[in-house]
Amino acid sequence: MDRVALRGLKARGYHGVFPEERREGQTFVVDLVLGLDTRPAAADDDLAKTVHYGIVAEEVVAVVEGEPVNLIETLADRIAQACLKHEGVQEVEVTVHKPDAPITVPFDDVTVTITRSRV
Repeated sequence: MDRVALRGLKARGYHGVFPEERREGQTFVVDLVLGLDTRPAAADDDLAKTVHYGIVAEEVVAVVEGEPVNLIETLADRIAQACLKHEGVQEVEVTVHKPDAPITVPFDDVTVTITRSRV
């Protein structure tokens, strides 16, 4: 299986369990690795035979900016389901970064990574 990756998609969301997270929002960063067979697209040099990563990026941002959830695990799953709606995508790895998580000690990032597939 081939891979198409999108890294560093940024969007403002209102996800989290604390009222201030829901009220003020924060930036979330998403990395995707889409698993698909790119051979048909490469053979014919045809965008219609692969995944349009620009559209995927817009859809992912819409999920992050959309309905708030408590957990980034839930957010990651919603993003994965949106990616799997694209016909050629057989598998997706989603990493959601929450760099401004409300943690009381110094840290660089909090991430959740999930893998989902059609099977």
